[in-house]
Amino acid sequence: MSEEVTIIEPLAGPLCGTATVPGDKSISHRAVLFSAMAEGTSQLQGVLDSQDVRSSMGAVEALGAQVDLVEQPDGSLAGSVTGWGAAGPRQPEEPIDCGNSGTTARLLMGVLAPWPITVELTGDESLTKRPMRRITAPLMKMGVTFKPDGREHLPLQETGTDHLRALTYTMPMASAQLKTAILLAGVYANGTTSITEPAPSRNHTELMLPEYGVTTMAATGSASVKGPAVMKASDVVVPGDPSSAAFLASAAVLCPHSDITIENVSLNPARIGFVRTLERMGADIVEHRLTSEGKEPCGTIQVRGGARLRGCEVPSQHIASLVDEIPVLSLVAAHAQGITVFKDVSELKVKETDRVAAIIEGLSLLGVDAWEEGDDLCIEGQPQLEVPEGLVFDSHGDHRLAMTWALVGLTGSIPVAIKDFACVAVSYPHFLEAMKALA
Repeated sequence: MSEEVTIIEPLAGPLCGTATVPGDKSISHRAVLFSAMAEGTSQLQGVLDSQDVRSSMGAVEALGAQVDLVEQPDGSLAGSVTGWGAAGPRQPEEPIDCGNSGTTARLLMGVLAPWPITVELTGDESLTKRPMRRITAPLMKMGVTFKPDGREHLPLQETGTDHLRALTYTMPMASAQLKTAILLAGVYANGTTSITEPAPSRNHTELMLPEYGVTTMAATGSASVKGPAVMKASDVVVPGDPSSAAFLASAAVLCPHSDITIENVSLNPARIGFVRTLERMGADIVEHRLTSEGKEPCGTIQVRGGARLRGCEVPSQHIASLVDEIPVLSLVAAHAQGITVFKDVSELKVKETDRVAAIIEGLSLLGVDAWEEGDDLCIEGQPQLEVPEGLVFDSHGDHRLAMTWALVGLTGSIPVAIKDFACVAVSYPHFLEAMKALA
């Protein structure tokens, strides 16, 4: 991990105007992976050009897909992916490095499940600490072999089977990555593979698989696929990433007299829990649905700054719809009157770093009280919060934390320093430029 320190200077004045955000990371991963699995050539537009998505691109290329995605003037990737289809992926010559991308590693486990090849999956120091047993356990029930047996973390060696068994599975946690891994394996299993989750998670997979010719049933908290199916090439236009939009929106909320419109962003209800939470805090924020990209609702988010903010409680069943935005929402809560409680945030402890501990650590530098009560995160806000001079925040190599602490400097009057700010390249490489363009 880099120890390089970046100084973040305050922006000059409020944020105004229109902005777009990079393509949705979750949809970009799935577009690349599903197209690699499909028969024929898929045309993709708006794909996020980030380290995580490039990990997925490199993985499917190593497995025999042909990826021809090139950078566009707006910084996105567009072009074609020709999949392996019924022939299946080829045996790679060396381990597949998933970098920092948990999505790549976990979804690949489902992608590889139906094929009798042996693949070693590994990743960077952060990824090799993240839990994988939640994915390997149900896939083993379907007939997949993992070695070393019982290991929780990468590196792992996976051997698939062309006699995959369908599975009915009750998920122990709401996780779109777990759900997707099981459903992708189920595409090639004999019979109906179905999952039930304790709370709704991102549903991009259920929306996208029918576009690739897979019969998929979905309802709140459940989904199923009927196999074996042949995936067919599809054309995908990736809308803007709501998780990236949350940082621009939160910045505008914290800057009086701001008025911004974020265009062409996914308005999938499973992804805009942060909008609902900011509304409940009293922020002036509203979304307008304009179009659909495939089955994904898409439109604009308008935010005005200066509203009086108040604390609120975010119930556990809503956490999955804003799990990646909790760091930046915690910063907004630090400026609100009263206490904000995020219920059951245990999943945050197994992200790129322990985000609960990192949030508490960062807010303590601001003089804001934040604490854990069981699995809940509690923050007592200070409406007249004044930022001390000379603060140095540690991103812990986590892109969401790096952007969150950057907002302290960008929206305040005092510069702040951030260790390893470069990790924002994982999801939003041009974050600082986007903020400065609005100032």
